[in-house]
Amino acid sequence: MGWLYVAGAAISEMIGVLGLQLFSKNKNIRNGLLYFGGLAASFVLLYASFSYLMVSVAYAVWIGIGTAGAVIMNMIFFGEKKNTPRIISLLAIIIGVTGLKALS
Repeated sequence: MGWLYVAGAAISEMIGVLGLQLFSKNKNIRNGLLYFGGLAASFVLLYASFSYLMVSVAYAVWIGIGTAGAVIMNMIFFGEKKNTPRIISLLAIIIGVTGLKALS
């Protein structure tokens, strides 16, 4: 159950990052709700995961998934660079998160 909370928290974080990107360009209620609501839901779900998982592992996986997801989302939807060093760095994050999850 804890991993479901972490996955939900990471998805909510990506929604919050999307809202932040949109809110920085167009300050309206919908974008503000995506931004603040996504990040608030992310923290609530992450906190719920602490009842099932070690805090250090849950937090690290949440940060890794959220960071990688936000970078990928910005590459796809907002035209950020897709160069080799960025892709290699993303792969390192994904491998590290996978390793933490597999060994916990």
